[in-house]
Amino acid sequence: MISNFIEELQWRGMLHDAMPGTEEYLLEEMRAAYVGFDPTADSLHIGNLVPIMLLAHYQRAGHKPVALVGGATGMIGDPSGKSAERNLLDEKTLRYNQEAIKKQLGRFLDFESKTANAAVLVNNYDWMKDFSFLDFIRDVGKHITVNYMMAKDSVKNRISSESTDGMSFTEFTYQLVQGYDFLHLYKNLDCTLQMGGSDQWGNITTGTELIRRIGGGKGYALTCSLITKSDGSKFGKSEGGNVWLDAKRTSPYKFYQYWLNSSDEDAEKYIRIFTFLKKEEIEVLIKEHQEAPHARNLQKKLAEEITAMVHSTEDLENAVKASAILFGKSTSTDLKSLDEATFLDVFEGVPQAQLSKDKIEDGIDIIAALAEETNFLKSNGEARRALKENSISVNKEKVTDSYQITKDDLINGKFVLLQRGKKNYFVGVVQD
Repeated sequence: MISNFIEELQWRGMLHDAMPGTEEYLLEEMRAAYVGFDPTADSLHIGNLVPIMLLAHYQRAGHKPVALVGGATGMIGDPSGKSAERNLLDEKTLRYNQEAIKKQLGRFLDFESKTANAAVLVNNYDWMKDFSFLDFIRDVGKHITVNYMMAKDSVKNRISSESTDGMSFTEFTYQLVQGYDFLHLYKNLDCTLQMGGSDQWGNITTGTELIRRIGGGKGYALTCSLITKSDGSKFGKSEGGNVWLDAKRTSPYKFYQYWLNSSDEDAEKYIRIFTFLKKEEIEVLIKEHQEAPHARNLQKKLAEEITAMVHSTEDLENAVKASAILFGKSTSTDLKSLDEATFLDVFEGVPQAQLSKDKIEDGIDIIAALAEETNFLKSNGEARRALKENSISVNKEKVTDSYQITKDDLINGKFVLLQRGKKNYFVGVVQD
């Protein structure tokens, strides 16, 4: 059953441009379409989520998604929106990255289905590796003029940029290689649509031109809007750099926090783009949020949906639990349930001090733990006053001046969390 893919993209705010006739063409029957992904890392990042969602919505609309890993183009570098060439990778690294990327895409696309619209993963290195330079310029290059290539914005912007040394021939030919990919998939997989970000329009239309001139057929182009943040900062970046889909690069907790910290304006946009929630449900969520923005229910729903989708329900539950430890009510039991990586994520930047394992075995007096053992508080006197004020907690639980810190207090057998008031934290670390 085919549904209206273009209409879905429009209400979600994802459609930037499409060739005339694309909507009608896609409503006729199942069509194959592809999106290219850069395999220069072993993980995608949230900047890739828009094209991933494009393919996911495409498959849900009854069509066949093709994910292309650019093993060949990844060895070149795409000039679109960039000011420098990329590092070139060897085949072994590219293959490893391809498998890692397929696993991530499998969270969104169904590669295993026996149905006609099961997703397919291809690597353009497979058809480009044996293509000689002479064959390529004879069979492909002669069909596209230099004037045509120079007219592309990605080329013009790069050449005219004052901050670079211009553009290498390698990068100049990128659009020809990408255009040939489209032609190859058109011939071999009956793929008639290429999708990508709005900065890819020039490369995509080079492919439609090759399909017309060499393949004698018609290819279609569709682009989605590039995501921007309301404050002008770059979407997909945090203080630590890219927000990755791989839990080893960006923990589920930090991933969850990224979305949770979205502005109201961005959350209204992101909930449409990065979830599969229905239009009616989203409209209700936005209306409720506008009535009580302080509750941040829109951000919470966004963070929940996308964290569970990229990682897992279990990872989401742990991230929510970890968030509550800093920002809500939680217990010592909640704290001790955190794994070491999440604990360190939650308390990143919190001052730390070493504690003696031998002293922990015997029990450390709370006053000593607060003052001379850690320097969390300046003196024993200040420690006594804080305890008298009932403002000291160990692992989120209030303690008195008779408390002893023992190995039973250790989180992951290694950490103890000291706290004065609501926001003043300190981590004691026990070393072997």
